Amino acid sequence: MAEAGGPLAGIRVVEAATLAAGPMVGTALGEFGAEVIKVEQPGIGDPMRTWGNRKDGVGLVWKSVARNKRCVTLDLGHEKGQELFHRLLAVSDVLVVGNRPSALLRWGIDYESVHERHPRLVMLHVSGYGRGGPKSDRPGYGTLAEAMSGFAHVTGQPDGPPTLPPFMLADGVASLAATYAVVMALYHRDVHGGGGQLIDVNLIEPLARLIESSTLSYDQLGVCPGRVGNRLDASAPRNAYRTADDKWLAISSASPNIARRVYRAIDRPELAENRDYVDPVRRQERALEVDALVAGWVGKRSLEDAMAVFEAAEVTAAPVYDARQLLADEHLRARGSFVEVDDPDLGRVTVQAPVAKLTETPGRVEHLGRDLGADNDAVFGDLLALAPDRLAALRAARTI
Repeated sequence: MAEAGGPLAGIRVVEAATLAAGPMVGTALGEFGAEVIKVEQPGIGDPMRTWGNRKDGVGLVWKSVARNKRCVTLDLGHEKGQELFHRLLAVSDVLVVGNRPSALLRWGIDYESVHERHPRLVMLHVSGYGRGGPKSDRPGYGTLAEAMSGFAHVTGQPDGPPTLPPFMLADGVASLAATYAVVMALYHRDVHGGGGQLIDVNLIEPLARLIESSTLSYDQLGVCPGRVGNRLDASAPRNAYRTADDKWLAISSASPNIARRVYRAIDRPELAENRDYVDPVRRQERALEVDALVAGWVGKRSLEDAMAVFEAAEVTAAPVYDARQLLADEHLRARGSFVEVDDPDLGRVTVQAPVAKLTETPGRVEHLGRDLGADNDAVFGDLLALAPDRLAALRAARTI
């Protein structure tokens, strides 16, 4: 039987970060039972509330990233706001921040100050450049990390410019690294009897880790890999191929057995017995030739016909989906990859379900992002036991 509250039930997270990486950590923890309290600036809120595509003025990405969170407002620039913030930290397990170190110090929520007052609190600081180093207090966004990590340098066509992704890649990758680090820190505290600690994650290093082959090649061979389009030096054929009906499919052939299947599927069975076209190193030396053979075969067939041949031959191929096709895919629908949630602002909304599927403690989407300050009374009044007149005074002073 699934655990009612989720595997992180009993963990309280204070999310004081804005935009993408830090809030995405709160999203992941909240999906699996943690109580996430999102703290926003009164009257302003997280810029993600209006970021990207909007419907009736409501940011669509915000609605999903802020799922399952309680939303409160608190001005950390006011002394009373800082006092109230520390009262909230005193009854919490995790603090997520994303501001520059100088701002945290100014507000009295730098790690040293927080750890002194709340020694069992796990503090996650996700920033553009991380602590230490000459750039630590510079403002930074995911775009800069996608450039500095080496990602943009190796992405795109050989004769084209460095290519930046049209989505929150660096923030998303950093949030994954930060999420598992939070869980490790909580395990250290609660299982091994340790105290709280600081988790320092910047936006550059997690993405750079994924393309470590570039730095290894330079370190050991003196070679800086450049842009090669859709090719991959460990796989041939490997590309996106246009079909006769102007659609696209992708193929990856990292292993010799898959390459043999591709040759047989495109009516070139003799290549499946030729070491020059099967051996990984020799095959890579002929990558452009192999690529042209596959492109020529695919270009004469519709997507449906080409995929039927590849699926029958157990070739590792897949259609290139747009959003409509992604939502309609029968395999993903069978897995419950997307769920429909009722929202008071948008009505019925289809959002990505929690990615990891745990058999005993599954994640869930209880509600989407709430209005600015929607939970002020519940958090400050009920949780922190502030009297109604005190809440009224804080509102009048615009502290909350």
